[in-house]
Amino acid sequence: MRLSADMSAFQDRLGYVFARPELLVRALTHGSISSSTRADNQRLEFLGDRVLGLVMASALLEADKDATEGQLAPRFNALVRKETCADVARQVDLGTVLKLGRSEMMSGGRRKQALLGDAMEAVIAAIYRDGGFDAAQEVILRLWGARIHQVEADARDAKTALQEWAQARGQKPPAYELASRSGPDHAPVFTIVVRLTDGREARATAGSKRQAEQSAARALLDRLEGEAG
Repeated sequence: MRLSADMSAFQDRLGYVFARPELLVRALTHGSISSSTRADNQRLEFLGDRVLGLVMASALLEADKDATEGQLAPRFNALVRKETCADVARQVDLGTVLKLGRSEMMSGGRRKQALLGDAMEAVIAAIYRDGGFDAAQEVILRLWGARIHQVEADARDAKTALQEWAQARGQKPPAYELASRSGPDHAPVFTIVVRLTDGREARATAGSKRQAEQSAARALLDRLEGEAG
């Protein structure tokens, strides 16, 4: 199989040349355009998630030989979560080569975080199936790059950290409220307010509820730390 010019350019951005290019094509084929003769990328996504997890777990152990399991687990989660995979996908401009059905394309599928994250995992699996674990590991470590060493020393998500802060002071868990939702369906914008029982609050806006909640929790934590200081 000969790859199109845009697929060949994507290989260059990945830094990996497929011996079986049909694997790359499948990895970039979304379910919205699949058929009985054209498989989608869901099975590869399943495998890629596991390959990525093994590479990241090994990399984190090497990066900090004294870290406890309790320290490593949140760092791991930060590196393999869908948002991070989508960021890496944007880094290599994966969206431009995604194969989508017309409706998904019209609704902005090339920019959707979930689609980008899933496809990035599928591409990892395609590399693994094509060139083996060492090839997949090399690509992952290069693309994730400084993220591995810059992940916060304590990468607990902000919502967990804020809940622990409240519980340590005898307060109920923080309450999250959707203040507003705007934008088109394919690119929504959510504003979330997080509030403690003592009345202190913060708000944040993001492209998903989860991101907005995390950002609001982080903003409130920053405020609390500033007041303590």
